[in-house]
Amino acid sequence: MVTRSVWLVPLGLATAAVGYAAGIERRTPVLRRVTVPVLPEGERPLRVLHISDAHLTPRQGWKRRWLRKLDDLQPDVIVNTGDSIAHPEAVPAFVDAIQPLLARPGVFVLGSNDRYAPRFKNPLRYLLPDDGRRVHGPMLPWRELVDSLERHGWRHLGNARAVLEIGGRRVEFRGVDDPHIWCDRYDDIAGPVDRNVLIGIGVTHSPEPRVVSRMAADGCRLVLAGHTHGGQLRVPFYGALVTNCGLDRRRARGLSRYDATWLHVSAGLGTSPLAPVRFSCPPEATLITLVGRDHAPVG
Repeated sequence: MVTRSVWLVPLGLATAAVGYAAGIERRTPVLRRVTVPVLPEGERPLRVLHISDAHLTPRQGWKRRWLRKLDDLQPDVIVNTGDSIAHPEAVPAFVDAIQPLLARPGVFVLGSNDRYAPRFKNPLRYLLPDDGRRVHGPMLPWRELVDSLERHGWRHLGNARAVLEIGGRRVEFRGVDDPHIWCDRYDDIAGPVDRNVLIGIGVTHSPEPRVVSRMAADGCRLVLAGHTHGGQLRVPFYGALVTNCGLDRRRARGLSRYDATWLHVSAGLGTSPLAPVRFSCPPEATLITLVGRDHAPVG
Protein backbone atom coordinates (compact mmCIF):
# COMPACT_ATOMS: atom_id res chain seq x y z
CA MET A 1 0.00 0.00 0.00
CA VAL A 2 2.87 2.39 0.77
CA THR A 3 4.42 1.83 -2.65
CA ARG A 4 1.10 2.44 -4.39
CA SER A 5 0.59 5.69 -2.44
CA VAL A 6 4.03 6.93 -3.42
CA TRP A 7 3.16 6.51 -7.09
CA LEU A 8 -0.29 8.04 -6.75
CA VAL A 9 1.07 11.48 -5.75
CA PRO A 10 3.15 12.21 -8.89
CA LEU A 11 0.50 10.60 -11.07
CA GLY A 12 -2.13 12.88 -9.58
CA LEU A 13 0.07 15.94 -10.05
CA ALA A 14 0.77 15.01 -13.67
CA THR A 15 -2.94 14.49 -14.35
CA ALA A 16 -3.78 17.85 -12.79
CA ALA A 17 -1.07 19.60 -14.83
CA VAL A 18 -2.33 18.12 -18.10
CA GLY A 19 -5.91 19.03 -17.21
CA TYR A 20 -4.89 22.61 -16.44
CA ALA A 21 -2.76 22.93 -19.60
CA ALA A 22 -5.47 21.51 -21.86
CA GLY A 23 -8.63 22.79 -20.22
CA ILE A 24 -7.78 26.12 -18.58
CA GLU A 25 -4.58 27.86 -19.62
CA ARG A 26 -4.98 27.40 -23.37
CA ARG A 27 -8.42 29.07 -23.12
CA THR A 28 -7.30 31.99 -20.93
CA PRO A 29 -5.72 34.59 -23.23
CA VAL A 30 -3.86 37.63 -21.92
CA LEU A 31 -3.02 41.00 -23.39
CA ARG A 32 0.61 41.99 -23.11
CA ARG A 33 1.77 45.59 -23.35
CA VAL A 34 5.28 46.63 -24.33
CA THR A 35 6.90 49.98 -25.09
CA VAL A 36 9.69 50.18 -27.65
CA PRO A 37 11.89 53.29 -28.09
CA VAL A 38 12.34 53.33 -31.87
CA LEU A 39 10.81 56.60 -33.10
CA PRO A 40 12.63 59.92 -33.46
CA GLU A 41 12.79 61.90 -30.25
CA GLY A 42 9.65 63.89 -29.57
CA GLU A 43 7.42 61.86 -31.92
CA ARG A 44 3.96 61.02 -30.67
CA PRO A 45 3.44 57.30 -29.95
CA LEU A 46 2.32 54.75 -32.54
CA ARG A 47 0.22 51.85 -31.25
CA VAL A 48 0.74 48.50 -33.01
CA LEU A 49 -1.48 45.51 -32.23
CA HIS A 50 0.47 42.29 -32.84
CA ILE A 51 -1.62 39.14 -33.29
CA SER A 52 -0.31 35.74 -34.33
CA ASP A 53 -0.91 32.00 -34.44
CA ALA A 54 -4.65 31.99 -33.86
CA HIS A 55 -4.88 28.48 -35.40
CA LEU A 56 -8.61 29.12 -35.53
CA THR A 57 -11.19 26.41 -36.09
CA PRO A 58 -14.87 27.26 -36.72
CA ARG A 59 -16.16 26.20 -33.30
CA GLN A 60 -13.71 28.19 -31.14
CA GLY A 61 -16.23 30.78 -30.03
CA TRP A 62 -14.21 31.91 -27.00
CA LYS A 63 -11.26 32.82 -29.22
CA ARG A 64 -13.41 34.67 -31.72
CA ARG A 65 -15.07 36.71 -28.97
CA TRP A 66 -11.70 37.66 -27.48
CA LEU A 67 -10.29 38.69 -30.86
CA ARG A 68 -13.26 40.96 -31.51
CA LYS A 69 -12.69 42.80 -28.21
CA LEU A 70 -9.15 43.78 -29.24
CA ASP A 71 -10.57 46.64 -31.30
CA ASP A 72 -11.42 48.35 -28.01
CA LEU A 73 -7.68 49.05 -27.67
CA GLN A 74 -7.94 51.44 -30.63
CA PRO A 75 -4.62 50.48 -32.21
CA ASP A 76 -3.20 52.60 -35.03
CA VAL A 77 -2.24 49.54 -37.09
CA ILE A 78 -2.54 45.75 -36.85
CA VAL A 79 0.22 43.28 -37.73
CA ASN A 80 -0.78 39.62 -38.11
CA THR A 81 2.22 37.27 -38.29
CA GLY A 82 0.36 34.24 -39.59
CA ASP A 83 -0.95 30.75 -38.81
CA SER A 84 -4.41 32.28 -38.56
CA ILE A 85 -6.41 29.17 -39.50
CA ALA A 86 -6.28 25.45 -38.78
CA HIS A 87 -9.35 24.09 -40.58
CA PRO A 88 -10.62 24.10 -44.18
CA GLU A 89 -13.76 26.03 -43.15
CA ALA A 90 -12.06 28.53 -40.83
CA VAL A 91 -11.57 31.53 -43.14
CA PRO A 92 -15.10 33.02 -42.66
CA ALA A 93 -14.78 32.46 -38.91
CA PHE A 94 -11.43 34.24 -38.76
CA VAL A 95 -12.62 37.18 -40.86
CA ASP A 96 -15.70 37.49 -38.64
CA ALA A 97 -13.54 37.39 -35.49
CA ILE A 98 -11.33 40.29 -36.63
CA GLN A 99 -14.10 42.23 -38.42
CA PRO A 100 -13.78 45.36 -36.22
CA LEU A 101 -10.00 45.39 -36.72
CA LEU A 102 -10.35 45.19 -40.49
CA ALA A 103 -11.58 48.79 -40.50
CA ARG A 104 -8.09 49.83 -39.38
CA PRO A 105 -4.80 49.73 -41.34
CA GLY A 106 -3.25 46.29 -41.27
CA VAL A 107 -0.58 44.04 -42.74
CA PHE A 108 -0.11 40.28 -42.63
CA VAL A 109 2.01 37.33 -43.65
CA LEU A 110 1.15 33.65 -43.87
CA GLY A 111 2.50 30.79 -41.81
CA SER A 112 2.85 27.20 -42.92
CA ASN A 113 -0.35 26.26 -41.08
CA ASP A 114 -2.32 28.73 -43.17
CA ARG A 115 -1.37 26.58 -46.15
CA TYR A 116 -1.44 23.09 -44.69
CA ALA A 117 -3.72 21.41 -42.17
CA PRO A 118 -2.04 19.91 -39.11
CA ARG A 119 -0.83 16.35 -39.28
CA PHE A 120 0.31 14.16 -36.41
CA LYS A 121 4.05 14.25 -35.72
CA ASN A 122 6.18 12.53 -33.14
CA PRO A 123 6.38 15.20 -30.37
CA LEU A 124 9.93 14.09 -29.54
CA ARG A 125 11.06 15.59 -32.87
CA TYR A 126 10.64 19.05 -31.35
CA LEU A 127 13.38 18.27 -28.85
CA LEU A 128 15.87 17.27 -31.56
CA PRO A 129 17.89 19.52 -33.88
CA ASP A 130 15.94 20.67 -36.94
CA ASP A 131 16.81 18.38 -39.86
CA GLY A 132 14.86 20.49 -42.38
CA ARG A 133 12.14 17.91 -42.94
CA ARG A 134 8.52 19.09 -42.84
CA VAL A 135 5.36 17.00 -42.48
CA HIS A 136 2.32 18.63 -44.09
CA GLY A 137 -1.35 17.76 -44.05
CA PRO A 138 -3.93 18.59 -46.75
CA MET A 139 -3.91 22.02 -48.37
CA LEU A 140 -5.96 24.73 -46.65
CA PRO A 141 -7.77 27.62 -48.44
CA TRP A 142 -4.91 30.11 -47.99
CA ARG A 143 -5.76 32.01 -51.18
CA GLU A 144 -9.26 32.62 -49.83
CA LEU A 145 -7.69 33.94 -46.64
CA VAL A 146 -5.40 36.32 -48.55
CA ASP A 147 -8.22 37.52 -50.79
CA SER A 148 -10.54 38.12 -47.81
CA LEU A 149 -8.01 40.21 -45.89
CA GLU A 150 -6.88 42.17 -48.94
CA ARG A 151 -10.49 42.91 -49.85
CA HIS A 152 -10.75 44.76 -46.54
CA GLY A 153 -7.61 46.77 -47.26
CA TRP A 154 -4.95 44.83 -45.35
CA ARG A 155 -1.65 44.42 -47.19
CA HIS A 156 -0.17 40.98 -47.79
CA LEU A 157 3.60 41.09 -47.17
CA GLY A 158 4.55 37.73 -48.69
CA ASN A 159 8.02 38.73 -49.97
CA ALA A 160 6.75 42.27 -50.44
CA ARG A 161 7.14 45.84 -49.19
CA ALA A 162 4.41 48.40 -48.53
CA VAL A 163 4.24 51.96 -47.22
CA LEU A 164 1.11 52.78 -45.21
CA GLU A 165 -0.05 56.21 -44.17
CA ILE A 166 -1.12 55.93 -40.55
CA GLY A 167 -2.50 59.02 -38.88
CA GLY A 168 -0.69 61.26 -41.31
CA ARG A 169 2.65 59.46 -40.92
CA ARG A 170 4.24 57.08 -43.43
CA VAL A 171 5.42 53.71 -42.16
CA GLU A 172 7.28 51.15 -44.25
CA PHE A 173 6.57 47.46 -43.76
CA ARG A 174 8.46 44.62 -45.39
CA GLY A 175 7.73 40.93 -44.99
CA VAL A 176 8.65 37.48 -46.18
CA ASP A 177 6.68 34.36 -46.79
CA ASP A 178 7.19 31.69 -44.13
CA PRO A 179 10.91 30.92 -43.67
CA HIS A 180 10.06 27.75 -41.74
CA ILE A 181 9.08 26.08 -45.01
CA TRP A 182 11.75 27.92 -47.04
CA CYS A 183 9.32 30.24 -48.83
CA ASP A 184 11.20 33.42 -47.93
CA ARG A 185 12.84 35.40 -50.73
CA TYR A 186 14.42 38.31 -48.94
CA ASP A 187 16.35 39.36 -52.03
CA ASP A 188 12.99 40.44 -53.50
CA ILE A 189 12.62 43.13 -50.84
CA ALA A 190 16.23 43.86 -49.88
CA GLY A 191 17.51 47.40 -49.61
CA PRO A 192 17.62 50.27 -47.13
CA VAL A 193 14.45 51.51 -45.47
CA ASP A 194 13.08 54.63 -47.17
CA ARG A 195 14.53 57.71 -45.46
CA ASN A 196 11.23 59.55 -45.85
CA VAL A 197 9.23 57.25 -43.57
CA LEU A 198 8.72 57.39 -39.83
CA ILE A 199 10.04 53.86 -39.28
CA GLY A 200 10.69 50.58 -41.07
CA ILE A 201 9.09 47.44 -39.57
CA GLY A 202 9.93 43.88 -40.61
CA VAL A 203 7.30 41.11 -40.54
CA THR A 204 7.89 37.36 -40.66
CA HIS A 205 6.05 34.31 -39.39
CA SER A 206 9.05 32.33 -38.19
CA PRO A 207 11.83 34.45 -36.61
CA GLU A 208 14.65 32.76 -38.47
CA PRO A 209 17.98 34.51 -37.80
CA ARG A 210 18.80 34.70 -41.52
CA VAL A 211 15.71 36.88 -42.04
CA VAL A 212 15.82 38.97 -38.86
CA SER A 213 19.50 39.84 -39.39
CA ARG A 214 18.91 41.08 -42.94
CA MET A 215 15.93 43.16 -41.87
CA ALA A 216 18.05 44.71 -39.14
CA ALA A 217 20.93 45.40 -41.55
CA ASP A 218 18.54 47.18 -43.94
CA GLY A 219 17.38 49.55 -41.22
CA CYS A 220 14.18 48.00 -39.83
CA ARG A 221 13.98 49.30 -36.26
CA LEU A 222 11.47 46.62 -35.24
CA VAL A 223 10.82 43.06 -36.43
CA LEU A 224 7.62 41.20 -35.53
CA ALA A 225 7.26 37.41 -35.63
CA GLY A 226 5.28 34.50 -34.22
CA HIS A 227 5.54 30.73 -34.83
CA THR A 228 7.28 29.71 -31.58
CA HIS A 229 4.13 29.70 -29.39
CA GLY A 230 6.55 30.99 -26.75
CA GLY A 231 7.68 27.40 -26.37
CA GLN A 232 4.05 26.43 -25.61
CA LEU A 233 5.17 24.29 -22.67
CA ARG A 234 7.49 26.39 -20.53
CA VAL A 235 9.33 25.32 -17.40
CA PRO A 236 8.95 27.83 -14.55
CA PHE A 237 12.21 29.71 -13.85
CA TYR A 238 13.76 28.15 -16.98
CA GLY A 239 11.53 29.15 -19.88
CA ALA A 240 11.00 27.58 -23.27
CA LEU A 241 12.54 24.21 -24.00
CA VAL A 242 12.44 24.72 -27.77
CA THR A 243 11.55 27.39 -30.35
CA ASN A 244 10.89 25.14 -33.39
CA CYS A 245 13.16 27.42 -35.45
CA GLY A 246 16.70 28.77 -35.51
CA LEU A 247 16.05 31.38 -32.82
CA ASP A 248 17.58 30.75 -29.41
CA ARG A 249 15.12 29.82 -26.70
CA ARG A 250 15.77 32.98 -24.60
CA ARG A 251 13.95 34.93 -27.32
CA ALA A 252 11.06 32.49 -27.72
CA ARG A 253 8.58 35.05 -26.39
CA GLY A 254 8.50 38.80 -25.94
CA LEU A 255 10.78 41.72 -26.70
CA SER A 256 14.54 41.53 -27.09
CA ARG A 257 17.42 43.21 -28.84
CA TYR A 258 18.65 41.45 -31.99
CA ASP A 259 21.62 42.91 -33.87
CA ALA A 260 20.66 46.53 -34.61
CA THR A 261 16.92 46.05 -34.17
CA TRP A 262 14.24 45.17 -31.64
CA LEU A 263 12.59 41.77 -32.10
CA HIS A 264 9.13 41.00 -30.73
CA VAL A 265 8.02 37.36 -30.85
CA SER A 266 4.39 36.67 -30.02
CA ALA A 267 3.53 33.50 -28.13
CA GLY A 268 0.33 33.49 -30.17
CA LEU A 269 -3.31 32.83 -29.44
CA GLY A 270 -3.70 29.18 -30.32
CA THR A 271 -2.20 25.75 -30.66
CA SER A 272 -2.33 23.01 -33.22
CA PRO A 273 -5.63 21.14 -32.85
CA LEU A 274 -3.50 18.01 -32.42
CA ALA A 275 -1.59 19.46 -29.44
CA PRO A 276 -4.17 21.57 -27.54
CA VAL A 277 -2.12 22.31 -24.41
CA ARG A 278 -0.23 25.27 -22.97
CA PHE A 279 1.68 25.40 -19.73
CA SER A 280 3.22 28.51 -18.15
CA CYS A 281 2.64 30.19 -21.51
CA PRO A 282 -0.91 31.53 -21.91
CA PRO A 283 -2.29 32.58 -25.29
CA GLU A 284 -1.66 36.23 -26.01
CA ALA A 285 -1.84 39.28 -28.20
CA THR A 286 0.40 42.30 -27.66
CA LEU A 287 -0.20 46.02 -27.82
CA ILE A 288 3.16 47.51 -28.77
CA THR A 289 3.55 51.24 -28.20
CA LEU A 290 6.34 52.78 -30.26
CA VAL A 291 7.82 55.88 -28.64
CA GLY A 292 10.77 58.22 -29.12
CA ARG A 293 14.29 56.94 -28.60
CA ASP A 294 14.63 59.17 -25.54
CA HIS A 295 12.33 56.76 -23.65
CA ALA A 296 13.24 53.47 -21.99
CA PRO A 297 11.82 50.14 -23.22
CA VAL A 298 9.11 48.50 -21.12
CA GLY A 299 8.05 44.88 -21.31
